[in-house]
Amino acid sequence: MTATRDPAALEATPPAAGHQSHEAHQGHHHHHGPADFGRAFLIGITLNVTFVLIEAGYGIVANSMALLADAGHNLSDVFGLVVAWGAASLSKRTPTEHYTYGLRRSSILAALFNAVFLLLAIGAIGYEAIRRFGHPEPVAGQTVMVVAGIGILINGVTAWLFAKGRRGDINIRGAFLHMAADAAVSAGVVAAGLLIVQTGWLWLDPATSLVIVAVILFSTWGLLRDSVAMSLDRVPSNIELAEVEGALASLKGVDRVHDLHIWSVSTTEVAMTCHLTMPGGCPSDDFLHATAEMLRERFGIVHATIQVERDNAELCAQASPETL
Repeated sequence: MTATRDPAALEATPPAAGHQSHEAHQGHHHHHGPADFGRAFLIGITLNVTFVLIEAGYGIVANSMALLADAGHNLSDVFGLVVAWGAASLSKRTPTEHYTYGLRRSSILAALFNAVFLLLAIGAIGYEAIRRFGHPEPVAGQTVMVVAGIGILINGVTAWLFAKGRRGDINIRGAFLHMAADAAVSAGVVAAGLLIVQTGWLWLDPATSLVIVAVILFSTWGLLRDSVAMSLDRVPSNIELAEVEGALASLKGVDRVHDLHIWSVSTTEVAMTCHLTMPGGCPSDDFLHATAEMLRERFGIVHATIQVERDNAELCAQASPETL
């Protein structure tokens, strides 16, 4: 956290204050999770890639769109695991002269790429499923049941690998939820296979495919929306700008808050800049440390830069909302 006082005073708070706050938080929240769950990511990705290949192969042999759609769903979550693991690894990269935040933002770009890719994939699956409604084809229901049953086991085990970390790390939580949802979708495919064997209703196969497509579309739409919002530096959805402004305005000695900006540096880190008008000037480095801690604890803001001005906020070209 850094701070500069009014231009006339030509005083600046030493940058070490911000540096210490930034490093302390980052070490606790961003390196711990990925390091502990690297093996879980590797096992989960290996299991699911193997199953996707098996499921897609048997989907072709059994002539089942439901299996192929579920394989596509599982593949999408493999990409999700890869992105989460890759983002965790990239977040450890040391900032450089040209990339002063390191490569943290690559996780946002990867999420956006995955969302667009998945929309194209479900479009192809949906088209084929609708076509099969008009031209039903024989389906090996028992094969569908067996393969999807294996999917329940693999997805359940993968979800279990991430279960203990889902409360403390949003990336781990996302991996857990994806795998748990996959297990539920595979259970739906098993049910469809059983009904096909018992009733001979071939339309259940494409119908199940469309349900899976709807599930993927629902989760993908949220991913697309969030990744586009992050790319455009939108205030994170879990943070209210007015609440942050109010918290800063309530600090002792603060007369006004302006030029407040909050955005996502990556899919897990939030940054903020603002100007505080303090007629008495910045009291001490302790004030900056306490403010940084408050922002981190209450709002999850880990990169905070504050410019402190005495009483000449009108000189700031960005003080007026019209200039933002």
